[in-house]
Amino acid sequence: MYAITGITGQVGSELGRQLLAAGLPVRAVVRDAAKGQSWAAHGAEVALADINDADALAHAFIGAEAVFVLLPPTFDPTEGFPEARRSIAALRLALATARPSRVVVLSTIGAQATQPNLLNQLGIMERELGSLDLPVTFLRAAWFIENYQWDVPSARAGSIASFLQPLERPVPMVACADISTLAAELLQQTWQGTRVVELEGPQRISPADIAASFSRLLSREVSARAVPRDTWAELFAAQGMTNPTPRMQMLDGFNEGWIEFEKGESGSRKGTVTLDHAIAGLLARVQA
Repeated sequence: MYAITGITGQVGSELGRQLLAAGLPVRAVVRDAAKGQSWAAHGAEVALADINDADALAHAFIGAEAVFVLLPPTFDPTEGFPEARRSIAALRLALATARPSRVVVLSTIGAQATQPNLLNQLGIMERELGSLDLPVTFLRAAWFIENYQWDVPSARAGSIASFLQPLERPVPMVACADISTLAAELLQQTWQGTRVVELEGPQRISPADIAASFSRLLSREVSARAVPRDTWAELFAAQGMTNPTPRMQMLDGFNEGWIEFEKGESGSRKGTVTLDHAIAGLLARVQA
């Protein structure tokens, strides 16, 4: 049995479909019974559990050969990341109680960075879950290409705004389909102790490359525009954020190059999904 948290999200849903297509038993861990109905219709077991409920999570994980874990993103955290710490504590207790044969944890590029930034949440998770007496793999994924879903309407209008800068600087990015494919592979492996696997796409991608992909696929000129650093705080506050500093620090980390894979580009696994393929998927998903 493969227990999958986050199965209603972009990575988890594709992972669940891949495992079911391979004839493997899947337990969909959801917090809303209605969201489990479609998985039950496709042959999966359904377990109800909130990410902060250690008892319910343990019940969902008991009897599982392998568990896929991810931390729901908190983009506007309280200082010290108490929201993430509560969820991590519940996950750790649940895994320690259920003791699955192995665990694959979705983490992030830069989880090892010591500089303050939004991704420190994942570093905390790695330290806490890495102390379990279980085989644990941390799958550190690059910047999701799917983050550009929110830019589709502006791309159709001819431009995208970029917090990643300079616009020509390539950044490690990856498609969610590549993440789920590797996660499915890792879940079926056996290993001892804790290990880290780092993943990016077949090539590094700049904001200018993103704009060029939109241009090709939309058959119109799409340009990338750098959002000035001194406007970020005001922009994020206008979006409703109360603590934008960690997000700004994360963007600084990508732009300054200190958010990087621990083993660098040469040490990362490479996916196969091309930029144009991923962007085409976003255009199909977000109709004009």
